[in-house]
Amino acid sequence: MIQSDKVRVIDENGENLGVMYTNEAIDQANGVGLNLVEVSPNADPPVCKFLDVGKFRYEAQKKANAARKTQKTQDIKEVKMRPNIDTHDYDVKMRNVNKFIDNGDKVKITLRFRGREMAHQELGMDLLNRVRDDVEETAKVEAFPRLEGRQMLMVLAPK
Repeated sequence: MIQSDKVRVIDENGENLGVMYTNEAIDQANGVGLNLVEVSPNADPPVCKFLDVGKFRYEAQKKANAARKTQKTQDIKEVKMRPNIDTHDYDVKMRNVNKFIDNGDKVKITLRFRGREMAHQELGMDLLNRVRDDVEETAKVEAFPRLEGRQMLMVLAPK
């Protein structure tokens, strides 16, 4: 519902009809078979347009659906390691990390300690620093390494 007494009217072809009383504008819109819709309520006077409301809503919904189809959601992929990982296994894990980052996903690196490995947490920290240095060009550290129970976590995000 249009609150203002006078409004600036734009017809269905996009031409400016000027400022007129709201009742007069509504009558003109009904004469053409369209509705008077307030486009810019904050302007002085408010701007209204002759529109078919059903068609307008349908096209806006179609536009929103098309935008939703094309957007990329960012997933969090997880790579699990152990502190005493061998070089070949490390290379395989890093290949996966690089693949995930190139796809635009975040990567959560989980380092699990078992048994006596908890006494050597510096080995885990060194490994996570090595991972950070290896992906320095393509990714940034979003969550720095932190210890949660028996595992150390770090999150990488694409640059």
